[in-house]
Amino acid sequence: MAQNRYGPGVRMGNWNEDAYLEEELMKDFLEKRDKGKLLIQRSRRLKKNLLRPMQLSITEDGYIHYGDKVMLVNPDDPDVEADMFLGGDLSLCMTPDEIQCHLRDELEVPCGLSAVQAKTPIGRNIFIILSIHRDATGQVLRYGQDFSLGITGGFENKMLYLSSDHRTLLKSSKRSLLQEVYLTDEVSHMNCWQAAFPDPQLRLEYEGFPVPANAKILINHCHTNRGLAVHRHLFLSTYFGKEAEVVAHTHLDSHRVEKPSNHWMLVTGNPRDASSTMLDLPKPPAEDTRAVEQAMGLDTQ
Repeated sequence: MAQNRYGPGVRMGNWNEDAYLEEELMKDFLEKRDKGKLLIQRSRRLKKNLLRPMQLSITEDGYIHYGDKVMLVNPDDPDVEADMFLGGDLSLCMTPDEIQCHLRDELEVPCGLSAVQAKTPIGRNIFIILSIHRDATGQVLRYGQDFSLGITGGFENKMLYLSSDHRTLLKSSKRSLLQEVYLTDEVSHMNCWQAAFPDPQLRLEYEGFPVPANAKILINHCHTNRGLAVHRHLFLSTYFGKEAEVVAHTHLDSHRVEKPSNHWMLVTGNPRDASSTMLDLPKPPAEDTRAVEQAMGLDTQ
């Protein structure tokens, strides 16, 4: 019966070549680790910037101004089913490609977008209100005025702009195949947006009025005349988990009124706590609720 008489110390075959190859691989690994070029290090740097805590602008007069840092939030719709829809307040976030997140530590261009159940201001959901034609930093944003939405993603020397264009056979959203919304570093007419009053009967009367902060508005793309919308029933599998699709499409009901999927709020910071938003403040009871409480004898004041 044949037996293996070779011990672990016996060298066979191209043992010298294998030893040198293993040393070279270890040297290459250590060199990349020292320079921060490992894929895991690049992925961690990108994730650290995207999830970096940020501070929102605090409004003193209740209006939105050029240069403000805000969150774009789609308010919760109580009529949707939680099992089939992504419920809660959804904030607009930049969503890099999942494969590129593991290969590089910088933002790809163009970059995708999605809606997330996140109320904490971080690098991937903080947008800056920018002027299109001139430097209007500090001035009040008004209904009907052109503006652009920029985002840094937590990086210092990087600015991407919210853009959209007509859909084609080769360019559309992933799930609904409607008009795509993306982020790009090119400044053009594709970055132009306008705010509109949600009630169509009062829309023309509010033209030129200041845009209030933390209130429902419509955000329309100037070039295509499509409204920014979120599809709570269409999910995307991203690097950060399950998120909702965002497109440029105007959803109208039977009365020709925009549906809640087109409603957005420009959320500002909480003056009491720099790390929270105005959505975190408790809502005061409505006047009719107070009257009912007084009638039932529940008001202790």
